[in-house]
Amino acid sequence: MLTVRAMTAQDEAYVMPLVEQFYHSEAVDHAVSMEILQQTFAQAVSDNPLLEGFVLQDDGKSVGYAYITHMYAAEAGPCVMIEELMIEPGSQGRGLGHAFFAWLFAAYPGTARFRLEVTRGNARARALYEQLGFQTLGYDQMIRGR
Repeated sequence: MLTVRAMTAQDEAYVMPLVEQFYHSEAVDHAVSMEILQQTFAQAVSDNPLLEGFVLQDDGKSVGYAYITHMYAAEAGPCVMIEELMIEPGSQGRGLGHAFFAWLFAAYPGTARFRLEVTRGNARARALYEQLGFQTLGYDQMIRGR
């Protein structure tokens, strides 16, 4: 049975290798420096109200992690963005993704919209998200770094 708990600084040795694996998988289509990945972990275990980190456990064994951010969309209201969801390869295909989203939807009942990004090449994740009712937006996202 999946349980989700808040990430703590003591989880760094478990989480960071999974973060590196995530950023070298089909889930990501661009390079991100280790410095940024470390900063993200530090923020996820801080008191930053915009970013939360979670460790996913199955029968008491850690099997993955997730980062979510909070934002407000003018056309919808309060939003939760699933920034990263990584389930260890040996634990995939056992319904843990579905269980995580069931937990997420229940944990944030006031959320008007849940958002996520998925690369075109990540067919397995895309299939899961579509099963859960996510739809592809009809416009491109643009960014400008600082």
